[in-house]
Amino acid sequence: MPHTTPVPPVRAATRRRHWGRDLTEVAALFAAMAAADLIADLVNHGPDGGLLLMTSAAALLAAAAAHVWWTHRRSGRTPAAAVPEVPAGDADRREDAEPTLWRLRTTVRDTPGSLGAVCTALAGSRVDIVTLQTHPLAEGTVDEFLLRAPAALPAAALVLTVADAGGTDTWLERADAHDLVDTPTRMLTLATRTALDAAELPLALRQLFGRCTIRSIPAAAGEGPVQDTLEDTVMRLGDPSGGTITVQRDHLPFTPTEFARARALVELDARLGVRVPDSRHVVTLPEGNELTVRRAGPEDRTAALAMHDRCSPATLAMRYHGPTDDADRYLDHLLSPRFGQSLAVETASGRLVALGHLLWDGDENEVALLVEDGWQRRGIGAVLLRKLVELASEAGRESAYAVTRATNTGMVATMRELGLPLDYQVEDGTLVITATLPSPAALPWAAARR
Repeated sequence: MPHTTPVPPVRAATRRRHWGRDLTEVAALFAAMAAADLIADLVNHGPDGGLLLMTSAAALLAAAAAHVWWTHRRSGRTPAAAVPEVPAGDADRREDAEPTLWRLRTTVRDTPGSLGAVCTALAGSRVDIVTLQTHPLAEGTVDEFLLRAPAALPAAALVLTVADAGGTDTWLERADAHDLVDTPTRMLTLATRTALDAAELPLALRQLFGRCTIRSIPAAAGEGPVQDTLEDTVMRLGDPSGGTITVQRDHLPFTPTEFARARALVELDARLGVRVPDSRHVVTLPEGNELTVRRAGPEDRTAALAMHDRCSPATLAMRYHGPTDDADRYLDHLLSPRFGQSLAVETASGRLVALGHLLWDGDENEVALLVEDGWQRRGIGAVLLRKLVELASEAGRESAYAVTRATNTGMVATMRELGLPLDYQVEDGTLVITATLPSPAALPWAAARR
């Protein structure tokens, strides 16, 4: 789209020229009337009226020819003020700007040439089709494009181009370099991640469908197997570990093809069963003790219950924000890989002394820590929190929050030691601290390690 520069002075000058031309035309009209009256008198009373008429006609023809010649001569020399010029720098920047990546989805009729019409219209706007997927429906076909469009082409113009070519229910959002991966490669990558770690299933579904909300709902008492269903913008999938996984988008309906992809990932997870990566990291405390930080899972429930028994009621109440008798029943949920990722800290003898949890809460993420009383204030909480934040950042999450009591100065200090932007919300003695997360490489301690 050409760049337009406002030119008020040119418009004003054009308006002044129009007034001058009108006055000239009025004066010429009066002069013509006077000349016509004079010629009529001469013809009626003069000695040779016919010769006078022929002479006047010849003079008028010569004047008309001169006027045509003068008009053509000036047409090739338009005054500079009448044609606004686009600054060369702006035009160059528009032409040289990096193309914009878009994800576009539209519905076309299931007839020959419908898709071709959309592709031809996009080509006419200098839009490059990088990838194309088709989702057959009962009526029509949903076509999903990854487009590389000129930077000067606005989103509204792109949508109108598709609509004029026959596309309906068009949806458009910005894409990035990660979307350049083709769909089969993306599915294989997500399947591999899911196969290695059961906690990756909700993350894989989110990355597969983009902007959506994933929730895991535990099974109710006596509830049987859940049937997989697709209802417009909501998918409900039976969780292999019990309960339901709900995938929801705000506006864009899911297609049967997307439903089949989601079911394939869930079936893969069900066939492989519970699995936790055997990743271990040894840390040395200031006093010289070596501790191992590793992933935790349902198999650690017995050790976690023993640690609960060694914790004071005050420590358990600070962690679980409720009666200490209820602390044990939370462990099944916390250690399940379906609801997040957990880390355990154990001594050289294998004794569990701390737990950290990163819990998926829809689009948000909660971090929580529990350190046995005898091991508190030794830096274990800081190590755990950094590891949890790294996991959240690697999963593409933009923030993580911790819920604690306003009197828990230890947790507040640990969050501040992250060196990340923090937001504090206090209500009825409960403090919610939210940290804004950068990319994994931009985390303060990651930069320090380099």
